[in-house]
Amino acid sequence: MTVLAVSGYWTAALIIGLVAALVVATLLGLLLLNVARIQRSVEGLLTIAGNVGANTANIPQLEATAPVLAEIVDEAVVQDGYMSALTDGFGGNGATADRAETA
Repeated sequence: MTVLAVSGYWTAALIIGLVAALVVATLLGLLLLNVARIQRSVEGLLTIAGNVGANTANIPQLEATAPVLAEIVDEAVVQDGYMSALTDGFGGNGATADRAETA
């Protein structure tokens, strides 16, 4: 083999190595960009997850609301009955009958 042939092989090997290094550097750059984008997404999700976690802390209180509302409705029905009993005979036909007796 001649020196030119050996030199040509070294040149070809160096060019192939340089191209491979450029491809690897490009792929690493793209990987770093994607990792940064994923990191930003994860940070956003963690922020949202904290808000969701804070909201789920109120679920036991919300579950306790329905029975209390049912008790309020039951008491309102009882109070309505009392008010109806108190107002029977007042207003409407009962009031005109009372006025007729006094006249």
